[in-house]
Amino acid sequence: MAKHTHQQHQHDHSHGQGQSGKNLRIAFFLNLGFSVLEFFGGLYVNSIAIVSDAVHDLGDSLSLGTAWYLDKKSKQHPDKKYSFGYRRFSLLGALINSIVLITGSVYVVYEAVGRILQPQHSDAGGMLIFAIIGILVNGYAAWKISSGKTLNEKVVSWHLLEDLLGWVAVLIVAIVLHFKDIHYLDPALSLFITLFILWGVAKRLKETVFLFLQGVPADINVNEIEQRITRTAHVQSLHHTHIWSLDGERHVFTTHVKLEKLESFDQLVRVKEEIKSILEDYRFEHYTIETELDKENCQLMEVENI
Repeated sequence: MAKHTHQQHQHDHSHGQGQSGKNLRIAFFLNLGFSVLEFFGGLYVNSIAIVSDAVHDLGDSLSLGTAWYLDKKSKQHPDKKYSFGYRRFSLLGALINSIVLITGSVYVVYEAVGRILQPQHSDAGGMLIFAIIGILVNGYAAWKISSGKTLNEKVVSWHLLEDLLGWVAVLIVAIVLHFKDIHYLDPALSLFITLFILWGVAKRLKETVFLFLQGVPADINVNEIEQRITRTAHVQSLHHTHIWSLDGERHVFTTHVKLEKLESFDQLVRVKEEIKSILEDYRFEHYTIETELDKENCQLMEVENI
């Protein structure tokens, strides 16, 4: 039996990685500082919409912090402790972020519903000031990240653009309240922002849990790969094929290949090379191929067929 394990080498430029880390660090501290400021400021001007956006910004700050940490962590090579490397730390970060956002959103919904049932006056002038600051801070952070090339930067950039649009909405409401004191307008906006957050969080949480449970990545067609491999000369069948993802982008593939009509070791080598060539078309960071001769019995195959 012959087993082959392959690990693709990541070709990252150190300058680009350093710049991405710097951009993420700047955006993280900007967002975190402003989240704290707007939370207490929202309470001060009695605007539940600003408090709800503070919760949103806090979630984005956690995402930024996780992205920044992982930008550094992902440069570490696999070791004896984490043989697949540190990719799955991103899933843990996504899970923590989702729980924090859901908890904060439940609090905001509770407060907003209470404000609709018992309307309270909001300080339109204070809301206006915070909206302008929010647009400037999030606009600058989004601009810094928008030029980034890494996936982390692109994802974070979309979050910051969402924040920017949220603050534009707060600005519009603040202007309306300045001319006409409609008490339910502020809590209604907070409910809209919070429900929008929860919709996005629910999708991300579902994807995260799916990856935690080692589901097959959505961009991989297992049947297609198996059919391509079985069409290879001297391949009789496949069994015990498994595909899972380390972090949603980089995947792992393992399979047992039953061979037939082999007459020389050179033929075995050529079969393995053809299979590896097929696997190179997919985003597998690691793959393992167990080859078995037609006269061999695989106990794992028997277990799989039970």
